[in-house]
Amino acid sequence: SRAIAESMLTMAFLRVPSVAVVIGEGGSGGALALGIANKVCMLENAYYSVISPEGCAAILWKDQSKVKDAAKALKLTAKDLKELGVIDCVIPEPFGAAHWNPKATARMLAKVLKKCIQELCKLKPNELVEKRLEKFRSMGAFKLAD
Repeated sequence: SRAIAESMLTMAFLRVPSVAVVIGEGGSGGALALGIANKVCMLENAYYSVISPEGCAAILWKDQSKVKDAAKALKLTAKDLKELGVIDCVIPEPFGAAHWNPKATARMLAKVLKKCIQELCKLKPNELVEKRLEKFRSMGAFKLAD
């Protein structure tokens, strides 16, 4: 946990643009540490959570048959995380998923990375840090219905 905290601290105060991309299974605190970036993107079939659905089911229910329930509750899909504001963009995958056509996936990823970097390069170093910290601090903050 100390290494994760140190990584998060380092990432938070980088004075250069940072973009994180989740390309597969990100199911740990270590994966979340990489999310302290100006932009966080995910391949559409990736997942990103503090724990894997299997680990969650084992801890909460002590029952591996609850993995699907855990996955649903964790809201770990790219679509869910975009709606929650945890990630900034969902990168579409070629037909059949990314691993079936790595070249097409790389082209899509390059396009998204180029756009992100172009946007971020317009900001001054202190603005990059401020916006990154603001983004991270706003995660998990929800307004209650009136």
